[in-house]
Amino acid sequence: MSCCDHDKKAWSREQFEAKLRGMEKYYHIHHPMHTLMNEGKLTKQQLQGWVANRYYYQIMIPIKDANILANCPDRKTRAKWIQRILDHDGSPDDPGGIEAWIQLGLAVGLSREEITSQKHVLPGVRFAVDAYVNFARRADWHEAASSSLTELFAPKIHQQRLDNWPELYPWVEDEGYTYFRKRLSEARRDVEHGLELTLDWYKTREQQERMLDILKFKLDVLWSMADAMYLAYIVEMPPYFNIDRQA
Repeated sequence: MSCCDHDKKAWSREQFEAKLRGMEKYYHIHHPMHTLMNEGKLTKQQLQGWVANRYYYQIMIPIKDANILANCPDRKTRAKWIQRILDHDGSPDDPGGIEAWIQLGLAVGLSREEITSQKHVLPGVRFAVDAYVNFARRADWHEAASSSLTELFAPKIHQQRLDNWPELYPWVEDEGYTYFRKRLSEARRDVEHGLELTLDWYKTREQQERMLDILKFKLDVLWSMADAMYLAYIVEMPPYFNIDRQA
C-alpha cells in the first residue's frame, strides 16, 4: 500500500464522528451577530430583526424534511423522520415549533402579522434558506438527511439563550423561551437518529469527505443568514440602502 493509499483509508466510525463534531468551529454561534447577541449587545430592534428573519428558516424546515421523506424509500427511516415535521408544524397535542417561534416574536415586541407576513425577511436570508430546501429536494435522501447534523451543535446555543437572555434582555417575556426549551430535547433526539444514519451510510473515505462538504454547505447556509442580518442590522446597510441616494 502506497502512502497516498494509506492517507485515503476510510476513517473509523469514531474518527468520522470526531471529524463531524469538529465542524462546530464553522457553526454560526461564532458569527459576530451571535457573539453580540450572546453578550447582550443587541438592541431591541436588532433582536427583533433576527427573530423576524429566522422565522423564514423555521417555516421552511418542515418543507425541507417533507422533501427528504418524499425521496426516502425506507419505511423505518420515514417513521422516525416524520416526527421532525410534527415538531415544527404541530399536532393535536402540541402547537409546534413554528408557533413557539411566533411566541418568541411576540415576546420581543413584534406583532403576529409582522412575523408571519415575512415583510422583514432579508433577500440574503431568503436566498440562503431556499438554497437549503432546494438541496434537500434534489439530493440523495441520505445526503439531505445528513445535512441536518448541524443539530449536533444546536443544544449549546439554545442553552446559552436560556441561561443568559433573562439577565441580558430582561424585557423579553418569559413565554418567548418555549422554543428553546423544546429544542433542547428535540435536537438531541434528532441528532441521535441523524448521526446513526450518517455513520452507517458513509463507509469509504471519499464518501466521508463528501459528507463533510455537505455539512459545511449547511453551516454556510446558517452563516450566510447571519451575514445578511449583520449587514442590515449592525452595519446598518439593509438591501438597496443606496438606491434612493443614487436616484
